[in-house]
Amino acid sequence: MRVYYLTGAQFALSNLALRRIKIARFSDLNDPFELLGVDIGNREHRTAFRETKDQLNESKGLICFSRSWGSTLMWGHYAEKHTGICLGFDVQNKFLEPVIYSKGLLKISIDQNTGEPKLTEQFMKRLLLTKFYDWKYENEMRLFVDLDHKTVESGKYFYPFSDNLELREVILGPRCELPIEGVRNIVADLEQPVTVIKSRIAFTRFEVIENRSASVLNSH
Repeated sequence: MRVYYLTGAQFALSNLALRRIKIARFSDLNDPFELLGVDIGNREHRTAFRETKDQLNESKGLICFSRSWGSTLMWGHYAEKHTGICLGFDVQNKFLEPVIYSKGLLKISIDQNTGEPKLTEQFMKRLLLTKFYDWKYENEMRLFVDLDHKTVESGKYFYPFSDNLELREVILGPRCELPIEGVRNIVADLEQPVTVIKSRIAFTRFEVIENRSASVLNSH
């Protein structure tokens, strides 16, 4: 599946040069309800779920993609107000999980014998993927990663470009000032072909689209 990762221009250049992207931690994500999209009115349950979130944050990370790159909100929020870059990757479907957008918090099933929450594997998977409905515009797909603490660099973890994460597109934002030819040179030696284009704001709808004239004029 082709999925898209939006980021700032300098971060994108680093990603391209080092052939890798940063693995996000749950504690770094911009939604405070990550791993807490559940009704935790009960104080004991609230404490337990926060401890679970802390444990998962230490052992597991994720890379957040979108199914498309045309959202003006996405460019505004994740690509430094349209000055950044979008990277398009081919990722095998089996590694991706679609986010579930919900208008209500998950309800906890309680074990009648112990009085404890039933944290089944199915429930925990749903919790990992549940976000509030207002985030639906992100059209998000997630790739979960087990953190290898031996590879940490200044507290950060990275996932290398590979057969599981094939770079196929680079889209310069409408306000990105990087020269397109320079970006093309950076990815020219990758085994698989990578398309590099410039984008613009659409004239007839609220969307970011390809700037064909800028892309063609600066192509080889």
